[in-house]
Amino acid sequence: MTAGPVRYVPPADVAEALRVQEELRSRVDLVGPGPTAPTTVAGLDVAYAERGDRLAAAVTVLDAGTLAVVDEAVSVGRPAFGYVPGLFAFRELPALLAALDRLTVRPELLVCDGHGLAHPRRFGLACHLGLVTGLPAIGVAKTPLVGEWAPPGPERGAWSALRDGGEVVGRVLRTRDGVKPVFVSVGHRMSLDNAADRVLALCPRYRLPETTRTADRLCRRALAAVSG
Repeated sequence: MTAGPVRYVPPADVAEALRVQEELRSRVDLVGPGPTAPTTVAGLDVAYAERGDRLAAAVTVLDAGTLAVVDEAVSVGRPAFGYVPGLFAFRELPALLAALDRLTVRPELLVCDGHGLAHPRRFGLACHLGLVTGLPAIGVAKTPLVGEWAPPGPERGAWSALRDGGEVVGRVLRTRDGVKPVFVSVGHRMSLDNAADRVLALCPRYRLPETTRTADRLCRRALAAVSG
């Protein structure tokens, strides 16, 4: 049985943030299997101003069948934590949670522009968001944070294991024929097989999932509106 959501408490410093990641990673459900036919799927993304002192967090909720946007929300603010590799979740979580709170449609799956298990301490943004919201979550990233892999085949759907220290932490997935792959990892309450299937379903035309594409556009528009 999956435990209830974990309350988010902002860490005071880097040492505390590291302790939080170490403590919470054991609570992540990496088995799932998670929803295999969700009706709604959310994309989450964050855009930063050039100076890095302001950010816009966006959440778009898509109808999983048509991929049309059925709800969206943004939160504009300041990064909540310093720029520390491996601790990016703490910069973005407060704004993402604020945007999630503004939704009127509760998504069945969160798709983060980032990593889940494929993280140096096995606790990336998708894991943290999944635990705090209690929702199934996966990470889909354009570039890897950790690990080694063999190139997957050139056709859509081809994949290879992403391994770090002998452990499979994700999947290198080709979403378009002959196009660079994406890096998929489990966040919470999902299996890796299901996560990869959901990503392919969200990529009918482009390399990146429609969830990521719509959330990226929304947070960039929001940031431009306050910066201009």
